Amino acid sequence: MTWLRTTFRVVGWPTLLLVSSFAFIAIFGSVISPYDPAAQNLSHSMQSFSAEHWLGADNLGRDTLSRLIAGAQTTLIGVVTVLLLAGTIGMMLGTLAGYFGGWLDEIVMRFCDFGFSVPSLFVALAFVGVFGPSYTNMILALSIAWVPIYARLTRGVVAAAVSQPYIESLRVLGASPARIIFRHLVPVALGQVLVYASADAGLLALAIANLSFLGLGVQPPQAEWGQMLVSAMPYIQEAPRLVILPGIALTLLVIGFNLLGERIALAKNPRAMSRRKLSLRRAIFKKEVEA
Repeated sequence: MTWLRTTFRVVGWPTLLLVSSFAFIAIFGSVISPYDPAAQNLSHSMQSFSAEHWLGADNLGRDTLSRLIAGAQTTLIGVVTVLLLAGTIGMMLGTLAGYFGGWLDEIVMRFCDFGFSVPSLFVALAFVGVFGPSYTNMILALSIAWVPIYARLTRGVVAAAVSQPYIESLRVLGASPARIIFRHLVPVALGQVLVYASADAGLLALAIANLSFLGLGVQPPQAEWGQMLVSAMPYIQEAPRLVILPGIALTLLVIGFNLLGERIALAKNPRAMSRRKLSLRRAIFKKEVEA
């Protein structure tokens, strides 16, 4: 169980508990959900907190707790899918550009410059506006908008690693470019990409909620927190819980991802040695000198 103790030490139990709770809901949401999130029962319309509906029901009589659980599934699946697509494509482009350089590097970097010159949300809005609002189109749009970020990050890491002596030694020994890239460069870049992606997940969750709030992402009756917010806006005076509960869920998810990324990034920095460890090191060194 050494890996578990290391995880608790690096991440911290509050952050790990928060992120793990959302991950559990996303994986087992269909099992723990008390009702079908799309099932309507107009006789329970706008019902408040009760034993039957713990968090009440919306204007169509749909169970709010079930829709919050389904919204967590929708958001987290979207975040993971975008990170996998954008991270894979961005790492591939950045690795090739950093290793080979030349005209390939120029093309990839100009593509990244263009991507950074236009806000990512605008790119997603343009894509969804052309191809139509849907969950799939929203995922593809966000993936395209996030590719330049991971391409430039990977290119910088790979370009720095290529100049190291051990890479030159591999070339002299006759190692193929494919072996150098996949065995030595990709693992180095992957660590940096994972650290950035852990913090970037919160921003992606907000982007998914924003597009759905604008009607360009998840479409009814599929549950998503941003879509739940915009659907509940006309009833904010009558039932503010319909707006507050999805907002709290989205806020907690973003905080969890931001804390996770911050703790992982700080874990890579060297820590100051405690007084106890420093005294122990001095005693061991003193004994070795005297011996």
